[in-house]
Amino acid sequence: MTTYTGKIFDADNHYYEAQDAFTRHVPKKMQPRCVQWVELENGRRYHCIGGKIDRGNNPSFNPISKPGVLREYFRGNPRGVTTAELVRSSLEPMPPEYMDRDARISRMEEQGLEGAWLFPTQGVLYEEYLKKDIDALCTTFTAFNRWLEEDWGIVYKDRIFTSPYITLADVDWACKELEWALERDARTVVMRPSAVFTRNGPRNPGHPDFDPFWSRVNEAGITVVTHIGQTRHDSNGYDTKSIDVLSMGPRPSVTNFHRSRNINDFLASLVFDRLFERFPNLRIASVENGSEFLGELLRFLEHTKERLPDYFSEDPVESFREHVWLNPFWEDDIDEIIEHMGADRVILGSDWPHMEGLQTPRDILEEVESIPSDVQRQILFNNTAELNQRRPL
Repeated sequence: MTTYTGKIFDADNHYYEAQDAFTRHVPKKMQPRCVQWVELENGRRYHCIGGKIDRGNNPSFNPISKPGVLREYFRGNPRGVTTAELVRSSLEPMPPEYMDRDARISRMEEQGLEGAWLFPTQGVLYEEYLKKDIDALCTTFTAFNRWLEEDWGIVYKDRIFTSPYITLADVDWACKELEWALERDARTVVMRPSAVFTRNGPRNPGHPDFDPFWSRVNEAGITVVTHIGQTRHDSNGYDTKSIDVLSMGPRPSVTNFHRSRNINDFLASLVFDRLFERFPNLRIASVENGSEFLGELLRFLEHTKERLPDYFSEDPVESFREHVWLNPFWEDDIDEIIEHMGADRVILGSDWPHMEGLQTPRDILEEVESIPSDVQRQILFNNTAELNQRRPL
């Protein structure tokens, strides 16, 4: 057992969005098509997204569940309690560091974090609701990214690094938004692991239609993060009345597999469309998607190479390992992922302050005690710090 005492760069931190995060910069005439607040007869306030009320989330965030309250549930739930019971017992008023960057810096000092990538809480959910109205989708995330810059900064005190949200639904918009992010020294941009719903129908994210975007990413050397989000998936007729990608519902469902299917299909499609052959400077980081899918995906890539020997100009397995970094969940077998990917392609994050993450970021040390100290430093600091630096051509 080795107790790590070095630097930590958290690859998966989150902020909670301000009340006007999705409205502050939206033109008035577009607001009914984007995100609005509604108050129902029960007195609760919800977001209405593209004209549809989302009752499944709590966008007011007050009270909010404490970090890591579901850890025992994901540990195997030895007491047999429900997630609802765990959440209800942990509610508290919104702490300032969840929504204020200076308070967050102070908390990071206490937590012993050298740096952190911060991702949206609600922002990764709303593309699904707006995918059939691309103008509203792009308007919403232009406004969201402007709020993000104002409230958090794209880079703040060289400790907090936020990710502007990008959709490829309109490639011209995506290129403009990428340029906006690059001008502000963004180190990462974030998108959901999904097919892209364009005006001409769905496309793989590695489709040549999106080459203008990927070409600029390749040139600039910025890291693209694909983070878990709200993504519908074909369940072949099985009951999918609700999407439970975090497996926290009162009963199991095939929708529990959507999380691993979504990231599996996203990453596989990039290889199958030979995106990395066209743009060899791309770096893709999969964050908060887990790693349960990895072994089977690598085996399938190997079989595909054998069956189609003339299709790839590069070995698809080696190409995947060269261009993809994986953030396993704390409850995953981290040693196994290191064995599959190599220690230089694994990044760790706490999902703090979300309820399904860790109580404190350094709790991740409990999951890596059996790993050699030099490898601990790689996966806890070096790899994310390297991805956080642009690698321009």
